[in-house]
Amino acid sequence: MVRRALAVLTALVAAGCAGLTDGGSGGPQGTGGTGPITLAIGRDTTAYLGPLLERWNRAHPAEPVTLMELPEAADEQRAQMVANLQAHNSVYDVLGLDVVWTAEFADAGWIVPLDRSQVPLDKMLKGVADTAIYRDRLWAAPYVSNAGLLYYRSDILAKEHLKPPRTWAELRDEATRLGPKYHIGGYAGQFLPYEGLTVNFAEAVQSAGGSILSSDARRVTMDLGKARTALDFLAGGVKDGWIPREALTYKEEESRLAFQEGRLLFARNWPHAYGPATHSALNGKFAVTRLPGLDGPGSSSLGGLNLAISAYSKRQKSALDFIRYFTGREIQRLVLTEGSFPPVWAELYDDPALIKRFPYLPVLKESILSARPRPVTANYNQVSLVISSAVSGALTLTEPVEETVAELRQQLGEVIQPGG
Repeated sequence: MVRRALAVLTALVAAGCAGLTDGGSGGPQGTGGTGPITLAIGRDTTAYLGPLLERWNRAHPAEPVTLMELPEAADEQRAQMVANLQAHNSVYDVLGLDVVWTAEFADAGWIVPLDRSQVPLDKMLKGVADTAIYRDRLWAAPYVSNAGLLYYRSDILAKEHLKPPRTWAELRDEATRLGPKYHIGGYAGQFLPYEGLTVNFAEAVQSAGGSILSSDARRVTMDLGKARTALDFLAGGVKDGWIPREALTYKEEESRLAFQEGRLLFARNWPHAYGPATHSALNGKFAVTRLPGLDGPGSSSLGGLNLAISAYSKRQKSALDFIRYFTGREIQRLVLTEGSFPPVWAELYDDPALIKRFPYLPVLKESILSARPRPVTANYNQVSLVISSAVSGALTLTEPVEETVAELRQQLGEVIQPGG
């Protein structure tokens, strides 16, 4: 498998824009510039961004920000951004990057480094800031964090005198027995072959006690036995019917709607699905807990978005000011209260008023702190494509689990090895 060539690191001319470099040598420098800017970010499915952006626009009439919504799916967002950046287009100023893209975008010279003193990293949850650092330089400002949660029908479990599952065996048993009894699907995650499936598989492997790659993505660490156990859990659910076949077409939004509309007993999703569910007929009938694992609570993949400045932006000074504003405490609180997204400021998770309004905050904090980051590699996209393609074959029951994990291990080795 041929490793995708990366774009040559672009050198930018420094123009005295304070805050756009962390002081290291040899890296690109910001070009400054003020005026209207754009924010390129994934589709706002909870309609919270508009009012938050309007706050900035009212206070900065000479530097208004325009929202440029990208597709909902992470893979499609990345493809659109990359096409724009490879063309050296200046239409994007601030980029909402999935946390796993930092290395790739930095390595390609598509974003500029930031001065660490300009970002309140000491206020953020442990581990979150690391997602914006590559080769000891800060390339973005953490904006929202994320960890997968298990959504469950608390009304049904209460009626059956059951507690939410902590293990895969309990999840399988409750989904198998109660799904047919209440005429709903048992369990679903994000099982369409895209980045969401990579995340779901990675979480299953972690929750079985394994891993896929080393943290620096230089070694394949996937134990075949633990990977088989993880994939057997998912593929077996499809085969046995407690994971509906329809779930193989789900991304985040489809799985959110399926649970919110009462078609699932359990669903794995990100915290953003919580808010809309409380404004639906399901309000008061559901709750969330940590993802289950093989022998106890499982481990989520660490998700989230970081805000970076395009290397081709002509208004990098305004872009930096906007990022500092949008990652400040006031907006971070609104990110939670208006968008149901996990903020990156640690103190907000211990705020009694917020916990009263969002009872799941302690569980969410625990899930984020126990989550594992995905491998830091400029070649992450290829790694993800290999994983999602292989796992999809097993979930559609067209490829045996044992052969799938063996071939996947070999393919991952070809992707990450030099010259592979």
